[in-house]
Amino acid sequence: MNPEEIKSFLDQKVEIYNNPNFIETDPIQIPHLFSTKEDIEIAGFLSATIAWGNRKMIIQNSHKMMHLMGNSPFDFVMSHTETQLETLENFVHRTFNGQDFSQFIKSLQHIYKNNGGLENVFSKNITSNSTQSSISAFKKIFFEVSDSQRTQKHISDPMNGSAAKRINMFLRWMVRQDNKGVDFGIWKTIPASALSCPLDVHSGNVARKLNLLIRKQNDAKALQELDNNLRLFDPEDPVKYDFALFGLGVFEGF
Repeated sequence: MNPEEIKSFLDQKVEIYNNPNFIETDPIQIPHLFSTKEDIEIAGFLSATIAWGNRKMIIQNSHKMMHLMGNSPFDFVMSHTETQLETLENFVHRTFNGQDFSQFIKSLQHIYKNNGGLENVFSKNITSNSTQSSISAFKKIFFEVSDSQRTQKHISDPMNGSAAKRINMFLRWMVRQDNKGVDFGIWKTIPASALSCPLDVHSGNVARKLNLLIRKQNDAKALQELDNNLRLFDPEDPVKYDFALFGLGVFEGF
């Protein structure tokens, strides 16, 4: 396929997968349980943080996280006690455990109490077509209240070569607004044009088959290559093609 044919093909797939039915099988269903901005942000951030491995287990454990916070994530973050943090001790999702969960709660409180919230922190250091330096700066602020080295591995740093798939997915959820009922579009200070595709094994493999990605590793350099090609198709909303790449890989075995 030539570039025009690839764009047309992907546009069709975006229409197929970017609709409310997508929510039923995706971790984005967790923030969709809530209606207030801060609850949506925190539920989305925590669910995206553990979004690797088996999708059913991701969703199951994300629901468990919400339950452990009394299904009031913002209130729990802002007013938790040490005793309440102890109830998180037995949580585990792959290598993310109760210690990590507790640290994330403390760090989120730091973000909201001292830095104006998640949107305010992420909206800083945005360039015209990239959120990657912003993600790196966010990680530094997030762990200002941490003395745990092990927990820091659960937030990727693009400046260290990571594709930062999970944070890029979270940013897509918060920023994109196309009235299709999937992404929230509640953050108005970051343009959709600056978003990056959540690059994982599925989207990466499909992108390579379509010659949108040559680099073999799914790292920061590969993400830049894919972003550049997707922006040729839609410079204002390039990350909409995540629906197409992911859908083709997961649901169609493309």
